[in-house]
Amino acid sequence: MDQIVQRQSLIEDSVEAAFVAAVDRSVLQHEPFDHIAMEHVLAPANYTALLRATPDRKHYHELVHKDAMRADGSSTRLRMYLYPELLWRLPAEQRRVWMPVARALCSRDLQNAFKRKFRAVLEERFQKPVERIGLYPVPILLRDQPGYRIGIHADAPTKAITVQFYLPSDESQRHLGTIFHAGESGEAAERTVQMQFLPASGYAFPVARTKSWHSAANASESDGERVSMMVTYYLDESFGDRLTRRLTRAGMLFGLHPRL
Repeated sequence: MDQIVQRQSLIEDSVEAAFVAAVDRSVLQHEPFDHIAMEHVLAPANYTALLRATPDRKHYHELVHKDAMRADGSSTRLRMYLYPELLWRLPAEQRRVWMPVARALCSRDLQNAFKRKFRAVLEERFQKPVERIGLYPVPILLRDQPGYRIGIHADAPTKAITVQFYLPSDESQRHLGTIFHAGESGEAAERTVQMQFLPASGYAFPVARTKSWHSAANASESDGERVSMMVTYYLDESFGDRLTRRLTRAGMLFGLHPRL
């Protein structure tokens, strides 16, 4: 037991700095739209501890989305919110691992790293310096089941930055990474760049309704479950934005989860 606690505690003091460093050293790509691909996001020991502490399925709820639904009405996408105050439901050993991850995903330093990286696109969209753009992070842990798919879309205008960190146990699912498209349909939709679903990797992009077209690769039964973390930075500028985000988060303490 002492060895387990020691191994899991490795993640405590370095995870936020590791996330920020992964963003800072990534290269901004411009095709088919601005994005970054992140590699070696966590040190091997921390990544192993994270995988070993993956929460049981009972802590997840179904995400209701038309592309994720089975014929029987169940969903192929399971979701668990990673706000620090919600992790009390986890066993103590898992909580010690996931608490610093949850704090890192909600941190101002990580948000600012993404703002710096995507400054040009964000300032063009919102017509003001990124320092004045109000954002609110929504972090989730996902377990996508075989059959999950989502068609080409650009993300809702309420979103400013989309981030996903991949959590496979090995490289056998590398073909399941998110696909970026040059357009929504026709020839442009066929011009793609695909992320590789590799351990301790990820991607991020600033949302642009006419540019950030992307889709999820369809996982088969042989591919198994696809595990990842997402952080979506929503706009948090108006009184309505701020009220909605905080009431939604407060409701989660009582098991009230958004359907989407």
